[in-house]
Amino acid sequence: MRIGILTGGGDVPGLNPCIKAVVERVANEGHEVVGIRRGWAPFVHFDPDNPVDRDEWFIDLDPITVRTVGRTGGTFLHTSRTNPSKVKPSDLPTHLADRATDEVTVDVTDHALRVIESEGIDVLIPIGGDDTLSYGLRMHEEGVPSIAIPKTMDNDVHGTDYCIGFSTAITRGVEFINNLRTSTGSHERIAVVELFGRYSGETSLVTAYLAGVDRAIISEVPFDIDRLSDMLVEDKRRNPSNYSMMTISEGASLAGGDIVVTGEADAYGHRKLGGIGTLTGQLIKERTGSDIILQEVGYLMRSGAPDSLDLMVATNYAVMAADLAMENATGRMVALRGGTYTNVPISVTGEGVKRVDVGELYDEPNYRPKVRHVSGKPMFLY
Repeated sequence: MRIGILTGGGDVPGLNPCIKAVVERVANEGHEVVGIRRGWAPFVHFDPDNPVDRDEWFIDLDPITVRTVGRTGGTFLHTSRTNPSKVKPSDLPTHLADRATDEVTVDVTDHALRVIESEGIDVLIPIGGDDTLSYGLRMHEEGVPSIAIPKTMDNDVHGTDYCIGFSTAITRGVEFINNLRTSTGSHERIAVVELFGRYSGETSLVTAYLAGVDRAIISEVPFDIDRLSDMLVEDKRRNPSNYSMMTISEGASLAGGDIVVTGEADAYGHRKLGGIGTLTGQLIKERTGSDIILQEVGYLMRSGAPDSLDLMVATNYAVMAADLAMENATGRMVALRGGTYTNVPISVTGEGVKRVDVGELYDEPNYRPKVRHVSGKPMFLY
């Protein structure tokens, strides 16, 4: 058996250990693994009829090749947000230039299938979030045996309680917020900390809960800037060190407003998020007169090596995916549900994103986590 493995979308800690564990598990049984570089990009840019640049897009993996990669963060296979079903005509490579039309995007999935055939891939293992796995679902529907591994800091893939990268992101967020307290308190300011989270506010919610910040704004609930400003001023006044802190999801929005985005939409229809923290800080300063510390944690949340939980989950997901591949049990996604490792139909990846249960976990009038009862809830309250 020849297994193809790729990572797509944003990098998170745990990807390299996951790749390594897949390789070691299947190699032990005499199977082969090919690493697919830069997500789904080779399925557009590689020309099977002229394979001179194969090494740019594929790398044959064995236990020696991956021996040390598990000690590092990120993905040594690199990543991209390429979607072969939605390629802009201007992005078509030379060998597909004749596919250009007047349409906004071009679907070159038939070419992707040729690439899979040329590489002799029997089973495909995409590691990614909602967007990357949506094309994994497309491959499954096209008849390519596929097994999905969920990863995303937002922890918002349907069908699983946990995605690789989430624990490390929360760990980083709590650490940075607690470190930021010294400067915020020294200067007697209000700190606005913007965290990743497009559609789901779980990173803002859980980080705020664990770091004990005063207020948390999440993607699911538009907020009133005047009410938030008044609350933060009161929080500051009550604090003996005369400061207050808040977190905010990058996908949050003001009441009556839209999320803050820049640039053109990517191949999955998303424009770049970021800036709501700066906007919120400016508006709070205008209303309160207080000096503000603005901090976008951003890529620091996904940098560096995984914490022990992400290392464990990444390794176990890899072993499960490898076992499913060797058992020819494809069309599945590995998952954690109710604290137990399992697998679910890959079709769950087409059901959209999970979002915070506002009624259960969020005090909407006071913009705070509301975690009063944890019995019976998943480990990460999600």
